[in-house]
Amino acid sequence: MAISFVPGPVTVRVPATSANLGPGFDALGLALGHHDEVTARVAPAGCRVEISGEGTGELPLDDGHLVVRAMHATFDELGGRPAGLALSCVNRIPQARGLGSSSAAIVAGVQLARGLVVGGTQLLDTAAALRIAARLEGHPDNVAPCLLGGFTIAWTEASGSRAVSVPVHPAVSPTVYVPGNRGLTEAARAALPAQVPHADAAFTAGRAALLSHAISADPTLLLAATEDRVHQDYRGPSMPASAELLRRLRATGVAAVISGAGPSVLALTEVPAGFCPGMDWQTHLFPVDVAGARIEGAIVGHAERDPVAAGRKS
Repeated sequence: MAISFVPGPVTVRVPATSANLGPGFDALGLALGHHDEVTARVAPAGCRVEISGEGTGELPLDDGHLVVRAMHATFDELGGRPAGLALSCVNRIPQARGLGSSSAAIVAGVQLARGLVVGGTQLLDTAAALRIAARLEGHPDNVAPCLLGGFTIAWTEASGSRAVSVPVHPAVSPTVYVPGNRGLTEAARAALPAQVPHADAAFTAGRAALLSHAISADPTLLLAATEDRVHQDYRGPSMPASAELLRRLRATGVAAVISGAGPSVLALTEVPAGFCPGMDWQTHLFPVDVAGARIEGAIVGHAERDPVAAGRKS
C-alpha cells in the first residue's frame, strides 16, 4: 500500500544523552534536559538543510546530513521517500563531546520520518524506531535514552536492539562539565583492549547491576555504583584533563563518570559548593529528561518497562 505525507511541517525535540555512566559500557544511558529541535517538511524536489547553533558551517546542508540520512532509512522502512525535503535545525547539543549529538540527529531523523508519513507512528512503532536508530548508530546506549527518555538499559538480540526505561530518583542531579576540545568515539574505542581481566569484568558487572538500583531507588549508593574497570582507565591517557577532573570529583565524594566516549564529565550527585573545574570547562546543570524524543510537542518515547515494548515481539 502506498504511503502519503502530511502537508505541513513536523517538529521533533530530542534530548542530549550520556551513555555508559561508568560501568554500563554500551548498555546504560541517561537522557538530559538539553535539546536539539529539528523541523522538516516535504518539498517538491531536492534537499535543503538550514542549521543554527552547534555545527553551523561544519555540517552538511544536503542529503549527506545525518538527520536526512536517518530520515531516508526510515522512509525506506515505511515504504517510500518523498520527492524532496526541507529541514531547519536548531542545534544546542555540543558536537563530539560525549553528549549524544549523533544519536540525537539519528533519532530526530527517525521521528521526523514517522511524523511526516500519515499514520507513520502506527506503521512503525517505537520498538521498530529504536531498532532502526540503533542500527544506524551501531549501538543502542545513546539512542535508547534519546528516544525513550529517563535512564535506560539497552541490549541487542538477533532481531535488533531493545531497551527499557527506568524511573530516576528525584535526588539525582546531573551536572555536566564540557571542555573546549572535542573527542572522537572512534579514537576512544581504539584505546580499549581486546580483552579485560575476568576480575575486572566481574567487578564492573556488579557495579552496573548496583547502578540500576542506585539511580532509581537509592542515590546514596551512586558513588560505589559508578565505579568502572572496563573502559574509563584505558581512555584516560587520551583525555588527561577529563581523567583528572573525574579523579577530583570522585575524591570529594561525587558520583562522576566520563560522559559517553568523552571528553565531557558527568556528575550524578550534588557537587560541593565552591568546586571549580578550571577555566577550560563549561558547567551545565541539566535535569533528567523523562519524555524522550517528541513529535510536534507530543510525547513519543514513553517510560516503557515492558521489554517487548522496545523490541520485536516473538
